[in-house]
Amino acid sequence: MNYKEEQDKIALREITRRTLLRETGYGVGGLALASMLGGNAFGAQQKRTDPMAVKPPHFAPKAKSVIYLFMAGAPSQFELFDLKPTLTKFDGQECPDDLLNGERFAFIRGKPKLLGSPYKFRQAGKSGQWVSELMPHFDGIADDVAVIRSMVTDQFNHAPAQLFMNTGFQLPGRPSLGSWLTYGLGSEREDLPGFVVLLSGENNPDGGKACYGSGFLPTSYQGVEFRSEGDPVLFLQDPKGMDRGTRREMLDAVRDLNRLKFQQVLDPEIESRIAQYELAFRMQTSVPELADLSKETPETIELYGAEPGKRSFANNCILARRLVERGVRFVQLYHRGWDNHGTGPGDDIMTRLPKLCKEVDQAAAALVMDLKRNGLLDETLVIWGGEFGRTPMNEGRGGSPFKGRDHHPRAFTIWAAGGGIKPGISLGATDELGYNPTEDPVHVHDLHATILHQMGLDHTRLTYRYQGRDFRLTDVHGNVVKKLLA
Repeated sequence: MNYKEEQDKIALREITRRTLLRETGYGVGGLALASMLGGNAFGAQQKRTDPMAVKPPHFAPKAKSVIYLFMAGAPSQFELFDLKPTLTKFDGQECPDDLLNGERFAFIRGKPKLLGSPYKFRQAGKSGQWVSELMPHFDGIADDVAVIRSMVTDQFNHAPAQLFMNTGFQLPGRPSLGSWLTYGLGSEREDLPGFVVLLSGENNPDGGKACYGSGFLPTSYQGVEFRSEGDPVLFLQDPKGMDRGTRREMLDAVRDLNRLKFQQVLDPEIESRIAQYELAFRMQTSVPELADLSKETPETIELYGAEPGKRSFANNCILARRLVERGVRFVQLYHRGWDNHGTGPGDDIMTRLPKLCKEVDQAAAALVMDLKRNGLLDETLVIWGGEFGRTPMNEGRGGSPFKGRDHHPRAFTIWAAGGGIKPGISLGATDELGYNPTEDPVHVHDLHATILHQMGLDHTRLTYRYQGRDFRLTDVHGNVVKKLLA
């Protein structure tokens, strides 16, 4: 008996009834799938698929890429975009009872006092968008953006609210917006991820990496973190003594082993693993060139207020533009630190908030202007905003003398530009104290439905079956906000 015959005999001896039933089930399933697809069953089973292969949209898209500028911690709409003269008029007076009865707050206790904004507002651009003096660079893009002043969410604490804004659900485990988009459309590039995450400010968002994870989708669709300081991607470089040829041979061996395992169990996660190894190998060449901001002109560096080699929101904005130029589908920038409760000088609206605005205002405006001058704004949807808003009352936790606001899910402001969004408009309004929307409320699910729509996807058709039911980003809610569309 030769070696192969001996191994075959051992393999046959190891087959159990359970193994037989499992393998037979896979075979029957494969036959059924092939029959439905009109193909050969065994050919279909052997065929390897790239999870990031480009897929057709449901209909003609308006946008090809999304850049989401996420202000983790929730900026105060009252200090930035939602002018409330009545709130200023009654500054320091006790809050009306009808706003407090039956209401839950994260930290406010007792009867708080109204807090008018200490900052001046002006009308920017020909469109006359109201904006605070804390955002001087917004003037340059006022006529290119749509300001939504009636956003609504279901969550009033940071971690669940950030998860809700990013995944459509308040608990970890669901795919993020970027993951849904890359699942639905694939990636245009073989040497770059379809979904890239850039971090600045105070570390990760409160919701953690679940805010840009793939949840129950294959891990190929999760966000890949890039850095604007040091190595752009951790662990991307070969260790000392490892040349490209040796690395290629190692990856080929691992790929072949994974393919054998895939043929045994047909687990799609194995295909994701193969694709990720190959992507990482190609990124070793593409990423260093991408992250080299020295190739940008001095004029561009000055426009953004960037400092190449340092970790900053401005550097990340330039990287975001470079990524969408190269066909990356979804880029999300997290800038954390906007949680201004007023418990001390480090988190109040008089010292901390102006610093944060200075960190992001110039770069965010520059990003829109730069995309526009490069002919990319029409096909790139840019979103700016946080997970919820702030209360019209001063928090005053523990009798603190510093000015700050508690969490408020009922009404907040974001803005959007490009990607088929109607420019220079203001959508929605809130009451005279900024507590509730009075016109065109836009729920988080509505925003998600609109983003998917602009990318050519029907949010009701973009589903994934998991644990016996079909899931979607917008759950069972959401409507496209047609008033936002150009």
